[in-house]
Amino acid sequence: MNQIDTIAAVATPLGSGAVGIVRLSGAQALRIAQACFVSGSGKRLEDMPGYTALLGRAKGETGEIDEAILTVFRAPKSYTGEDCVELSCHGGTYVLQEVLAACVKQGARPAMPGEFTRRAFLNGKLNLVQAEAVCDLIAAQGEGARRAALASRDGALSTEIEFFVESLAAQSAHLAAWADYPEEDLAPVDPSALSNVLRRLADRMDALLSTYSRGRLLREGIETAIVGKPNVGKSSLMNLLAGARRSIVAALPGTTRDIVRESVRVGEYILHLMDTAGIRDTKDPVESQGVSLARERMKSAQLVLAVFDSSDVLEEEDRGILGELANQNVILVVNKSDLPRRLQLEEIREQFSRVVHVSAQTGEGREELEKEIIELLQLDTLDAGAALLANSRQQHAVQSARDALEEAIEALQAGMTLDAVNVCIDDTLEQLLTITGQRASDKVVDEVFARFCVGK
Repeated sequence: MNQIDTIAAVATPLGSGAVGIVRLSGAQALRIAQACFVSGSGKRLEDMPGYTALLGRAKGETGEIDEAILTVFRAPKSYTGEDCVELSCHGGTYVLQEVLAACVKQGARPAMPGEFTRRAFLNGKLNLVQAEAVCDLIAAQGEGARRAALASRDGALSTEIEFFVESLAAQSAHLAAWADYPEEDLAPVDPSALSNVLRRLADRMDALLSTYSRGRLLREGIETAIVGKPNVGKSSLMNLLAGARRSIVAALPGTTRDIVRESVRVGEYILHLMDTAGIRDTKDPVESQGVSLARERMKSAQLVLAVFDSSDVLEEEDRGILGELANQNVILVVNKSDLPRRLQLEEIREQFSRVVHVSAQTGEGREELEKEIIELLQLDTLDAGAALLANSRQQHAVQSARDALEEAIEALQAGMTLDAVNVCIDDTLEQLLTITGQRASDKVVDEVFARFCVGK
């Protein structure tokens, strides 16, 4: 990927819209834009300071394309750190493609996915964590995910990594100076004090690592299986949570045979609901496959909503389902609370503490169910504005740093030389610096920006 080229791309989704943007970045951005734009006032781009705009018309080889507003962002005070120009036109696919083609004809190269943000990273405008946060911000589906991504973009995780790096670098420098310059009047290294410092850092890393699993739920949503025997109201519960009819509801057992999926918002969070086939013994080969799939989803889901009929007594099918729910994040949903109760609640509560009464017909109990979901997954204790590990790359690097730090602590406790301890501390630093990109390989950088769309 040639970083000298001036790149261009449509920076807004293709399709019909009020406004669309073609973005240019690079040393020739202003020259190319000038060749593709006629100012209404006759003003030239070379005379424009950064963060100013002109009204005019975009043009191609055959003449004017569309009315446009041209905005200039001069290096280094631009998103990429290079000269940038944005041409804002009417948001039709054909119009934007014509403007882009005109820019390419004048010497721009079509941008690769994420290349604008990659240039911002290479030019020191963003570190790798902040670049990943840009992608997460674009993909955010809920308020919690948005706040977490914005906090990371603003430096929440970067600041935490910098704390570790600065603390460990200070210890490493002291160890190196003490070993290399014994004739100098340097304070001796106290192994006990050093061990205490490293242990405190290790504990703080553990706290950061603990954010990954819950932060992942916040960003990616929660895989939620709705399970139960036939006709307990699973599909009705799905429709209640979705706020619309997504699953077929019928009195005939076995109506749902495949997984019906729908994503819904619960407070700040996203549930990826899966309405499954009623779990029972059946000789119908098609329904049998649906039941097997329901059991698979029940085992793999991050959250299980197990539905029982309040107006019916517990049967062997119900008890079988209860036996399969051990060691899972499960909320027992007692449906049809608007009908006279026959269900033996005492038997259920002996095994499970989280039981919610709802009526999928009337909507009663929905708020209590949402509250139980948030409490069960401990989402109410998660601070979306704090430092959170956003992806497996970051989690793996922090875990590797934590392992190297543990080796340093064990080396101290075993009475090994301080040089050996310092090697472990340096390994810890290397792993931490890959997170922000200061030591990241080209392969890692390529993988990060492969997630981006063209134009960002």
